[in-house]
Amino acid sequence: MKRCVFFILIAFSCISWRPSAQKEPSREEKRDSILKNIVPPKISANKVLLTDFGAAGDSSTDCKPAFDKAIRACKAKKGGRIVVPAGTYIIKGPIHLISNLCIDLQKGSKLVFGTNPSDYLPAVLTSWEGTFLYNYSPFIYGYQLENVAIIGEGVIDGNSRDSFSLWSDKQKDSQLLSRKMNHENTPLKDRKFGKGYFLRPHLIQFFECKNILVEGLTITNSPFWCVHILKSENFTARKVKFNAFNKNNDGFDPEYSKNILIEDIDFNNGDDNVAIKAGRDHEGRSTAIPSENIIIRNCRFKGLHGVVIGSEMSAGVQNVFVENCSYGGYCKRGIFLKSNPDRGGYIRNIYVNDVEFGEVEDCFFITSYYHGEGKGFETDIRDVFVENVKCRRATNAGVVIQGYPSKKVRDVHLSNVTIDSAATGLSLTNAENIVFNNVVIGAEVKVPSHVK
Repeated sequence: MKRCVFFILIAFSCISWRPSAQKEPSREEKRDSILKNIVPPKISANKVLLTDFGAAGDSSTDCKPAFDKAIRACKAKKGGRIVVPAGTYIIKGPIHLISNLCIDLQKGSKLVFGTNPSDYLPAVLTSWEGTFLYNYSPFIYGYQLENVAIIGEGVIDGNSRDSFSLWSDKQKDSQLLSRKMNHENTPLKDRKFGKGYFLRPHLIQFFECKNILVEGLTITNSPFWCVHILKSENFTARKVKFNAFNKNNDGFDPEYSKNILIEDIDFNNGDDNVAIKAGRDHEGRSTAIPSENIIIRNCRFKGLHGVVIGSEMSAGVQNVFVENCSYGGYCKRGIFLKSNPDRGGYIRNIYVNDVEFGEVEDCFFITSYYHGEGKGFETDIRDVFVENVKCRRATNAGVVIQGYPSKKVRDVHLSNVTIDSAATGLSLTNAENIVFNNVVIGAEVKVPSHVK
């Protein structure tokens, strides 16, 4: 009898020490834990005027030498704030940023970049469509920096409509060569582009940077992507306006980056408003740095697509929150998750809440077979949560989910979604566990008719 009691007590003891199941954090708790890690940099009290270094906002003087001098002066004091007064400043060549630097573009100021490609050489380490390589310098370039800000009510004009933008018709050979180097793991030192090639430079790029702020600016006429956030973290963008209509004029492109806040932006882009990326194919999979912890809120979308994940996302994308956004005009697609079987990687933990679109081609679109190409590296797309989304009209489709036969899209939850009109309401292929709760596409069917 005593032996039985002993064994019962041991069993009870083991059970009592088992850890209790942890409650899954809510969406808001997940988001707020990310926000705690996103803190804008402090602006230096060391203020200098660009015009004190020889700049003139007269639309003709080359002010790159003045910028270079002002940056050197700030570096000597371990940081500074370069104030650019009202005026139009011609910049014939790139601005290379330093740590602890703020460029403050005052209301009425405009930076207009030159159009001579040789001014953007020597080539710098950068990335182009998900492949690392050496290319023309981005017009504003920050590499391995901390505490950088570009603020104010001024304009950054890439001035590329009739120059760099035209290279898109000549880039195919260079583009394919960069992809070949990616797939064959060509040593980075041998990936040299620049003169004789036609890969367009970025307008603004932060590469391996921490603690970045972009606020208040108007960005226009970019040669390629507008703001590329590459292998960087703790990035804040606020109150930026885009009027960028050249080919591939994406607004923000976070890539291999984390802890990003994009809020209160007025988009008007010839391409994606926000395109979240994480490297292409072999290089993305081997780099294995996901883009994660990205919050997009209180924005107005207008352009090709609102929020896009992919197609270069081979290292994976996770923990993306799109909240309280509306539209400033037409978007081809509202929310677009795209990959193909060349990529691999994953897209997961995506939250879309309280978002509204006007007229679109497709409101919500997921595809694992982008451009109908690729094989061998299917993408795992799952755990997507869409709630309180409205769309006035979808000229093509309301909701499209296209998985891959060997890797289905799964665990997608749509709740309180209303699309007033759609040519095709719903198209699901190679998809499983797609959950609908209060979803109406087209006119709501109410009380059923009855025989009279």
